[in-house]
Amino acid sequence: MITTSTRPTHDTVLFDGQCRFCQGQVALLRRLDLGRRLHFLSLHDPRVAADFPEIPPGQLQQQMFVVDRRGSARGGAVAVRYLSRRLPLLWPLALLLHIPGSLPLWQAAYAFVAKRRLLLAGRCDDDSCALP
Repeated sequence: MITTSTRPTHDTVLFDGQCRFCQGQVALLRRLDLGRRLHFLSLHDPRVAADFPEIPPGQLQQQMFVVDRRGSARGGAVAVRYLSRRLPLLWPLALLLHIPGSLPLWQAAYAFVAKRRLLLAGRCDDDSCALP
């Protein structure tokens, strides 16, 4: 977990706004966020570099991050686990994600999907989201 100097007013989801797969996942999160607890920000927005300089840009391109209102940043599977506790409609998923000792499995699964996300949903229209 990374601690940022910024303390957002809402939990902030940092994602690749140029990736179709990521856009789809964020659209789903928006629908599940009935209480409007989350704020969404593309890693390509200049505010991300200004507000969250502690999160390395390379890590932002590899995984979604959630920065909570205390400034703690969680990435990848840990971020998904955090969201599963924050959004009531994801509570059934939280039971599965929090099985003791299962985090390494979820991290490997997250990394597998994240690495192939452009293959799953297609590349961006202008290829600006090509992974390094």
